[in-house]
Amino acid sequence: MPDSFDAKAFLKNTTHQSGVYRMYNSDDVVIYVGKAKDLKKRLSSYFQKTLTNAKTIALVSNIAKIDVTVVHSETDALILENDYIKQYMPKYNVLLRDDKSYPYILITDHQHPRIAYHRGAKKIKGQYFGPYPNGSAVRESLHLMQKLFPIRQCEDSFYRARSRPCLQYQIGRCLGPCVNKVSDSDYDEQVKLASLFLQGKNQSIIRQLVAKMEQAATAFAYEQAAQYRDQISALTKVSEQQEVNQKQGEMDVIGIHFERGLACFYLLFIRGGKILGSRSYFPKIPSNTELSEVLSGFLLQFYLNEQQRTDLPKEIVLSEAFAEAEALASLLSTRSGSRVEIKHQVRAERAKFQRLATTNARTAVITRLAHKSTVNQRFNLLEQTLELNSKIQRMECFDISHTQGEATVASCVVFNREGPATGEYRRFNIKGVTPGDDYAAMAQVLKRRLTRIAKDGVLPDVLVIDGGLGQLKAAESIVSELMPESEQRPLLLGIAKGESRKPGLETIIMGESHDRFNLDGDSPALHLLQHIRDESHRFAIGGHRAKRQKARRVSSLEQIDGIGPKRRKALLQYMGGLQQVKSASVAQLAKIPGISPEMAKTIHDSLRDS
Repeated sequence: MPDSFDAKAFLKNTTHQSGVYRMYNSDDVVIYVGKAKDLKKRLSSYFQKTLTNAKTIALVSNIAKIDVTVVHSETDALILENDYIKQYMPKYNVLLRDDKSYPYILITDHQHPRIAYHRGAKKIKGQYFGPYPNGSAVRESLHLMQKLFPIRQCEDSFYRARSRPCLQYQIGRCLGPCVNKVSDSDYDEQVKLASLFLQGKNQSIIRQLVAKMEQAATAFAYEQAAQYRDQISALTKVSEQQEVNQKQGEMDVIGIHFERGLACFYLLFIRGGKILGSRSYFPKIPSNTELSEVLSGFLLQFYLNEQQRTDLPKEIVLSEAFAEAEALASLLSTRSGSRVEIKHQVRAERAKFQRLATTNARTAVITRLAHKSTVNQRFNLLEQTLELNSKIQRMECFDISHTQGEATVASCVVFNREGPATGEYRRFNIKGVTPGDDYAAMAQVLKRRLTRIAKDGVLPDVLVIDGGLGQLKAAESIVSELMPESEQRPLLLGIAKGESRKPGLETIIMGESHDRFNLDGDSPALHLLQHIRDESHRFAIGGHRAKRQKARRVSSLEQIDGIGPKRRKALLQYMGGLQQVKSASVAQLAKIPGISPEMAKTIHDSLRDS
């Protein structure tokens, strides 16, 4: 413990009231946030001579200052503790790094409503269904909805600009309301059925469709009756796959597994009587943390994150007991406006879901531990291959991507001993170099990267260059320029592609000496270098394609005199895309706000000539 902190003097004046405390180190950085019903009793426990928990001993040895905030209730303590953890991200707290909001399915409030993917604030008028665990779950549901209920999913700008049916109408996945191919009443009927489906009321939909099918058959409208029959058949198949007991149709089921310092929380999202999907979370856990603290840290941060948890379930089913379940349930009930229960002893269907979630959590932990072991083994073998005396903790790989010099983008990907550190990946737009000059591009990206690292970053142990001797020499010149001989330089490696660019035939080029060697195709060390090289290539080419597509999308409009950013945006939004702008008549273009008849004629003629 730092000499500046006097625990006895501090505890002498500490209150017995409930509250939240923050512990600081000698650099005035918050290293732990906690809560207590009795602050004096709880804080005194940290300074006993008989401490045995390794995490607590390490924490106490770094305390330089403690601040306390008294609160009126346990729920206030829960909220304040979560706010402080989110604000300070303390080293010794369990941390859930997941700030993304959850996606929803939205049915808009239009004359011809649209069904769409939505993430973020609910500013658009309409019905929201969810939350879904991730974007792919929403897209899968939308794809299914398009087959069951042919209502539009297109953007409003595309919908307004239609003069003839689109492909979705031709293949029977939209009723074509944009060109009056369906009556308003028939379209609204399909929208209502889609809404009922998303609420889990499949049987009600089927009963309505059966009645309409019989009515159509009685009226000898056999084609329409056949359409209802097909819709009933599709819905029945989906219902068999998705149905969950309606009495327990609003649940989060959480399976927990904690092993060797790694915890997984596997969530099943059940809404409207259907399993919407699942999601795994791996919070950051300090060494020697107990399961009870891991569970408490995860649940409080997960459910008290207002950005994420706007729609709370009626039940939260856990595979482990939670000491603060009553207080958290009370707080969540107040926030949602309806009762929320937290349970861990359940039976029947709930128990089946609980076992399923726990099994998946256990499998995820075992898989991740095995992956960590494999990655660590690959690092060890690479160290042996390169005859290094120190451990490789961090590797960075750089690649350049362009099409004949157009839209040049460089990538930097980062690997540590757990594998890819995707949150630290970076892309760089290359400017001011001769198109196609990969050497100059490599020199520029390394100079920018190393300059940034010198200010506030972590220096890698190995810099991998995706390229041959030319790219490697360009990298060496920058490293020599920015890092004097006296400083610890990263080891430079070049990976030259083999004959026919076939994996396994790569040549490794050492920095400075330029010694060349090959590794066996089944070498784990080679697999590590191939992995980081392939990741850098994938990340670079993804950025290049996006940049090239963006440039080509607006380039023809940018070349027209008088068309600035605002008019380009209006043209693309109102018409639905560049192809629609190109195919539009002068009269259609002139209807767009900000486009005069003369300007419409100029745009029309320029796009025809280009």
